[in-house]
Amino acid sequence: MGCLSYLRELNMCSMMLRVVLAMLVGGILGFEREKKGRPAGFRTYMLVAVGATLTVILSQYLDYMLNNRWALTADTIGLKTDLSRFGAQVINGVGFLGAGTIIVTGKQEVKGLTTAAGLWASACIGIAIGAGFYECMIMGTLLIVFSMKLLPLIEAVVLRRARNMAIYVGMDSMENLGSVVTYLKASEIKIFDVEIDKSGGGHLEQVNALFSIRLPKQFQHAEVLAKIATIDGILAIEEV
Repeated sequence: MGCLSYLRELNMCSMMLRVVLAMLVGGILGFEREKKGRPAGFRTYMLVAVGATLTVILSQYLDYMLNNRWALTADTIGLKTDLSRFGAQVINGVGFLGAGTIIVTGKQEVKGLTTAAGLWASACIGIAIGAGFYECMIMGTLLIVFSMKLLPLIEAVVLRRARNMAIYVGMDSMENLGSVVTYLKASEIKIFDVEIDKSGGGHLEQVNALFSIRLPKQFQHAEVLAKIATIDGILAIEEV
């Protein structure tokens, strides 16, 4: 514990260790996003973690100096510092950065939420490292990696068995929309909502529709997609 206490102090070895740890942890968290081609990847996560760590180290340095070497001057002018303010500003700043990674596609899909949340978590890990809270850093990193690597596998299994689903369908014309609705009703599939976009893509009369539906117990997601794909005039179909 003596070594750990030493590393919690504000000294050269401690500061170097914290910055290096922030680079490593940020890189580990960002590597998973990099492999998936997300907007924020390896370098972005690393920079966020290092920046958050440096901010907290700076706040500790200022607190030390104001209570030691600069104490007389600080008392004379009434200067005080609040360590928590630095960390709070890091979180606010990363919030703006994360918002830039979130987009809504033409299929009404929201993408980038996991990347934005990962950036925010990376900043929090950096704050913990900068404060010398190494136990929190280890636990937090393990949980974040678990969330990014293993939870998607569990989520995929759960979603395949879920009765609610959203389907994006590209069709030749509005007439095909009736065929899709007829199939869904004949299969006793409940339709919650339909959003229609006539702007289309390269096809002149293409109509895009986003169906929010609920399946009977005996239906599988892949089965519904396959059935709708066989309807005449269907250009594209996928679950979103």
